[in-house]
Amino acid sequence: MLVLCSVLIAVGCQTQSSPKGQPERSELVVAAAANLTDAFAEIGPRFTSKTGIRVVFSFGATADLARQIENGAPFDVFASADTEHIDLLERRGRITSGTRALYARGRLVMWLPPGSPLKATQIGDITAKEFERVAIAKPDIAPYGQATVDSLRSLGIWNQIESRVIYGQNVSQTKQYAATGNAEVAFIPLALVKPGEGAYIEVNEESHKPINQALGIVKDSPKQAAARLFVDFLLGAEGQDILLRKGYSKPQVER
Repeated sequence: MLVLCSVLIAVGCQTQSSPKGQPERSELVVAAAANLTDAFAEIGPRFTSKTGIRVVFSFGATADLARQIENGAPFDVFASADTEHIDLLERRGRITSGTRALYARGRLVMWLPPGSPLKATQIGDITAKEFERVAIAKPDIAPYGQATVDSLRSLGIWNQIESRVIYGQNVSQTKQYAATGNAEVAFIPLALVKPGEGAYIEVNEESHKPINQALGIVKDSPKQAAARLFVDFLLGAEGQDILLRKGYSKPQVER
C-alpha cells in the first residue's frame, strides 16, 4: 500500500505541474460568439495538431457568454463579436491584463436561403409584402443584430419592416430561421454563408459601426499558458488566413 500511494502521489504531481516555461498540455474551453462557428471548426483542429491541446468551443450570443464569465463559468478564452464586452470584462477584472486584442472584423449580409423563390437586388427590396418575415439576431445581446437594426434605420426602412422581424437568440439561430422556411430572409455574418449556399447582399459598412471583434484570456483560467498559445495561433498568419477565407476582414486599427 505504501508503494502504491507513493506511485499515485508521483503521478499526481506530474499531472498537475509542467516544466518551467512549458504550457499546460490539456484541454481549453473557449467561449466564442456564434458567428465563429464555421471558422473555429477549422481553426480548432489545426491548433490541436500543432500543440496537442484539445479545444472545446461554447458558442452563443456575445452578451450571454460575457454574463456567464461574470458568473464564474470555467472558460479559458473569450472571443467576442464586439469590443465592448471584452472591455467591460477587462474593467471588471475578468480578463487577464495585456491579453485583450482585436482578431477580426465581421461583415454583415442579407441572406436568402437556397431554393428561395424570392429575388432581391438591394436591401430595400425586403419592404415588399412577399418578405413576410425578416430574421435578425437579438440586438440587445448580439452585435450583428444591433448592426442590422442600425443599418435598416440608416436606410430608412426599419419602421416599415419592424413588425415583420423575428429575433434569433444568436446569429446561428437567425440563419436557421431562414434555412427552415420560418423567415424569408435573414441578416447574418458572411462567415456563416457557405460557398454557393443561397444568395446574399453585403450590407454597406457605412450604415453601421465597424464590427470589430476582440478576445481576451479569462483571468480565472488555470491554463494561462495554453490559452496564450491559442490566442497567438488565432492572431498569427495561419489563424488570420483562415478567418479571411471564412469571410472576415482585417480589424480596423483602434485609436
